[in-house]
Amino acid sequence: MALPKIAFIGTGGTIASLGRDPLDLQDYGAAGNVMHAEEIVAKWPIVHQVADVIAVKYRNIPSTAIDFPDWKALVELCRRLPEQHPDLAGIVIGHGTATLEETAYFLNLTLKTPVPVVLVGAQRPSSALSSDAGMNLVNAIRVAASPDARGMGVLVVLNDEIHAAREVTKTATLRLQTFRTPDFGVLATGIRRAPDTEFDISGMDSLPRVDISYSYAGADGTAVRAFAAAGARGIVSAGFAPGFSAPAEAEALRDAVGQGIVVVQSTRAGSGRTFRGTRLKTNGLLIADNLNPQKARILLSLALTATRDADEIMRIFRTY
Repeated sequence: MALPKIAFIGTGGTIASLGRDPLDLQDYGAAGNVMHAEEIVAKWPIVHQVADVIAVKYRNIPSTAIDFPDWKALVELCRRLPEQHPDLAGIVIGHGTATLEETAYFLNLTLKTPVPVVLVGAQRPSSALSSDAGMNLVNAIRVAASPDARGMGVLVVLNDEIHAAREVTKTATLRLQTFRTPDFGVLATGIRRAPDTEFDISGMDSLPRVDISYSYAGADGTAVRAFAAAGARGIVSAGFAPGFSAPAEAEALRDAVGQGIVVVQSTRAGSGRTFRGTRLKTNGLLIADNLNPQKARILLSLALTATRDADEIMRIFRTY
């Protein structure tokens, strides 16, 4: 029986990195040795036992530097690959873990492709003693090749776990089990699938500016006012749990709404839903449901490409 055909796109990150020696687990980036997709596949030839892997070269870029232009390019690349390979079973994207969850969620909201798309990364470089890179890659390929992955939206695979792009977040700096789904667990009840969404980025060169204001004891709203002055069309408030801000910051957010800026209340807590109580309603703030601030920023940016109506934006947050 022929093996399923899987496209592997390499964008860099820890999974693509080679340190100075097997114990170089933290400062490997300083070595500047980052493999492209074909080199990663050559490093882990075991992948050929589970799939017919096509290495797709993309520019290596630190995930801290990834933004809309790369997201758009990846959307277009994922659209073209099934057209170029009609027998393609799935797509795997290697990615740095710093912003992996944000790229996964953006692709989940904008990709329109018939095959599963899986993002994978690693916590230890491919050169490290007990690197997780090879096993993560094999597992991601297996998931992308599975018929059960179709219609599930973009998935994230690390540490023997499969997560939905909307729910997953990085929770630890160095541990292998860093990616977690706090509220629902790995592919559990409550996950919202988004294999085909209403967003179309094909004609866009950029997204509307949306910034994140992080709450802390004594926050006085300076960041909010600076974002407004910089031209923000939206602001996500990473508030105290379950969705509050310091008094002066809350006043600045209310003023931002009065200036026509859409403000969405999230929480810095790491999990759980925000609640649109009387104070938020009175001040005109919307809520992010259980999206963390960085994902709420992505969804609000996309929502603002289509509407500024508060009710419609709330529908979008309920849906995605």
